[in-house]
Amino acid sequence: VQLQASGGGLVQAGGSLRLSCRTTGLTFIGYSMAWFRQAPGAERKFVASINRNGDNTSFGDSVKGRFTIARDNAKNTVYLQMNSLKPEDTAVYYCAAREPSSLRYTYWGQGTQVTVSS
Repeated sequence: VQLQASGGGLVQAGGSLRLSCRTTGLTFIGYSMAWFRQAPGAERKFVASINRNGDNTSFGDSVKGRFTIARDNAKNTVYLQMNSLKPEDTAVYYCAAREPSSLRYTYWGQGTQVTVSS
């Protein structure tokens, strides 16, 4: 199983980025997907999640109203659209997959760096 995250980069405050996470080796539609992030010296934190059908999403308080999550089950890919970026959004962003029957995310991507300059 592989989760390949991409789309990170350097952006100015107020800008936008779209992250992608393409999965291989798992039955994508069978998994809930999520994004987490980890800033230097901090714990990994939840950013957003989406259920298998894509009709139920959840967001961390710090990104509500600015970020959206979507998935394309035909492409085995989950996306994170990040708008109105702030310097405090700077982190390594990870995608993760979870079976609905599990409380824990089983599979993790390698992370993609997002840096927001002020």
